[in-house]
Amino acid sequence: QLQLVESGGGLVQPGGSLRLSCAASGATLEYYAIGWFRQSPGKEREGVSCISSSGGSTNYADSVKGRFTISRDNAKNTVYLQMNRLKPEDTALYYCAAVPLAQPMCVSYEYDYWGRGTQVTVSS
Repeated sequence: QLQLVESGGGLVQPGGSLRLSCAASGATLEYYAIGWFRQSPGKEREGVSCISSSGGSTNYADSVKGRFTISRDNAKNTVYLQMNRLKPEDTALYYCAAVPLAQPMCVSYEYDYWGRGTQVTVSS
């Protein structure tokens, strides 16, 4: 059974950076597409960025394009989300999710396995 654990969240000032990690156990991520999603109080969960199983295709929400970068290291069974130039509106609980498909849509209902999330707070 695939298990995902997010880490790297925290409190950062506007304009700062964080790198989130999603570490997998119980299965190899090589055959899974991975997505990062976020949810803040009173809002629906939204797709932030997703990467295909090969790593050859990525997509980003318009709100994070040019600031966030998703990557994967299959040898380490880990996926990353580098977040730069953070804004207060990026504050949310960030989840990684996986599905054994090559390139699903970057929407939450496509994904089967979820971590518990890591909190990102952007505030001065």
